[in-house]
Amino acid sequence: MKLIRYGVKGAERPGLIDRQGRPRDLSSVLDDITPDSLSAAKLRDLAHVPIDDLPLLPASVRMGVPVSRVSKLVCVGLNYEDHAREANLPIPKEPIVFLKAVSALSGPNDDVTLPRGKKRVTGKWNSAS
Repeated sequence: MKLIRYGVKGAERPGLIDRQGRPRDLSSVLDDITPDSLSAAKLRDLAHVPIDDLPLLPASVRMGVPVSRVSKLVCVGLNYEDHAREANLPIPKEPIVFLKAVSALSGPNDDVTLPRGKKRVTGKWNSAS
């Protein structure tokens, strides 16, 4: 089961992608998709929902951040060998762990919000200006 959150930014609703790849509204079953709703017990309950009875959504619906109420983002840098090589850095002997602000989260097709006063995103692979 692929869980999603869809709709207007800041007012997303829970949904899922069905076996045919179509988005469906899950708000009659779940208020939102939060870390708590991703527990093993809650996911087992969701597995018994009759998916074909859920309302279909337009294919063009905006996809949001998949989980709400995220308290922190813990990231692992250079987490695969090719990434270290791309960055011309040695393969780390231990994981490189860092945090990001939750404001960095966005839907898969949302515009990237730049910090105030910034005009572009930096990075050798990015041609944005």
